[in-house]
Amino acid sequence: MPSGDAPGEPSEGERRAVAALEASGLRYRLVRHGPVRSLEEAARARRLGPDQVVKTIVVRRGEDDFLFVLVPGGRTIAWPRLREVLGVSRLSLPDAEVAREVTGYERGTITPFGSLRPWPVVADARVAGRPMSIGAGAHGVAATVDGSQMVLALGATVADVTDPEPDGR
Repeated sequence: MPSGDAPGEPSEGERRAVAALEASGLRYRLVRHGPVRSLEEAARARRLGPDQVVKTIVVRRGEDDFLFVLVPGGRTIAWPRLREVLGVSRLSLPDAEVAREVTGYERGTITPFGSLRPWPVVADARVAGRPMSIGAGAHGVAATVDGSQMVLALGATVADVTDPEPDGR
């Protein structure tokens, strides 16, 4: 919990994410649960299937040029397809400190909602068309939203940019 937040009070990150969700006009259900150690535990805590839990990945295109990629649980970024969608030949993952600096969120809490800067969003095609759970700026806090409405609210580019994870997780 960030310093200055009282126990039981929402963190600054959660407050920022929830304010952005409110401002988006999306209907959402906020879910608070304890620590989870796996995708399966997170899905059970949120009462959804593992493939309905969205991981928000920060990707670097260039100097001070980042984007968010929304990846359903059990899938991983298909780098060649993502580079093709973006029209670039090179992408990288920033380290945890850089990701925190450019979003205001630490790893495990990152969400496009309330990010310090409104980076572009690419959503895997499997995000739209069903309820999805996305992080809400703090550990153990998520928002369940309609995936199609979420990609519209974020102005996301929707494309097939993921592959199944080799181990199915």
